[in-house]
Amino acid sequence: MGPVSLLPKYQQLSTWKGDLAKMTHLQAGLCPETIEKARLELNENPDVLHQDIQQVRDMIITRPDIGFLRTDDAFILRFLRARKFHQADAFRLLAQYFQYRQLHLDMFKNFKADDPGIKRALIDGFPGVLESRDHYGRKILLLFAANWDQSRNSFTDILRAILLSLEVLIEDPELQINGFILIIDWSNFSFKQASKLTPSILKLAIEGLQDSFPARFGGVHFVNQPWYIHALYTLIKPFLKDKTRKRIFLHGNNLNSLHQLIHPEFLPSEFGGTLPPYDMGTWARTLLGPDYSDENDYTHTSYNAMHVKHTSSNLERECSPKPMKRSQSVVEAGTLKHEEKGENENTQPLLALD
Repeated sequence: MGPVSLLPKYQQLSTWKGDLAKMTHLQAGLCPETIEKARLELNENPDVLHQDIQQVRDMIITRPDIGFLRTDDAFILRFLRARKFHQADAFRLLAQYFQYRQLHLDMFKNFKADDPGIKRALIDGFPGVLESRDHYGRKILLLFAANWDQSRNSFTDILRAILLSLEVLIEDPELQINGFILIIDWSNFSFKQASKLTPSILKLAIEGLQDSFPARFGGVHFVNQPWYIHALYTLIKPFLKDKTRKRIFLHGNNLNSLHQLIHPEFLPSEFGGTLPPYDMGTWARTLLGPDYSDENDYTHTSYNAMHVKHTSSNLERECSPKPMKRSQSVVEAGTLKHEEKGENENTQPLLALD
């Protein structure tokens, strides 16, 4: 027999209705299929959602060295979802989220879309974000590596633009549950460009994306990667979690293997898909607003990622495309190239990095 409440029945009913309304609010906007997916895959139980959140919040006192700048229910919930409602793991991720920002204060100073460095990266297509989602409801992010003009964008500003974009996207509770896919096209990415990917900045990116952000990445797909990108991958493997390694796929120029995992109807033509070529300015216009311009004299009202509002997709359709380099992908038959756990992780990188 369960515990008996000493509250009068009318107070019990009022409390129950209040909790139900609160949980309904936290799951507002979710379709029934996504709610069921959250239950089955993430162990999300609306009956104890408030208790789960509060237990994570109660752990904050154990880390007085970290400034937890946001602790509301909706914010903590995304960390629980990212760690399948394992409360200790969710709190660890929450702590790492704020600790990463404390350790790298310069990265998060003026962390807005109209920051000059972030704006340049966004305008140059870092990252690309497809409007439609894949057959699992995941948002697809694109990186065309060869578009990195190192005289114009630092790697840190590109990373800042990616993190800001994720902050915006993760506000959508559907994406907290369904997650993301990242496709990196290495076509025409030169050895000289690759030599700028030093171990320190690669580690910075891994810590920011893998260890410190509440997103579920269903896969990271390398396309058209040259040999020196294989060498870089060998370099970063020791910093990757086992789960992350299993979700990195090296397709080379075999787009058929990519299509086994992401259906062509969800991909632009650069990746052998049926969608039109990706317009590099699409996501930048979404964040920067209707006055988007790629000219140096661009000014616009600040965009605050921590208080994001969903921007109308009409902005994307009203603006003309920005010409950028395109993938030279070729569809060839072959088998899926997938890095397995058993490879020698102590292999020395083939690429000399400065």
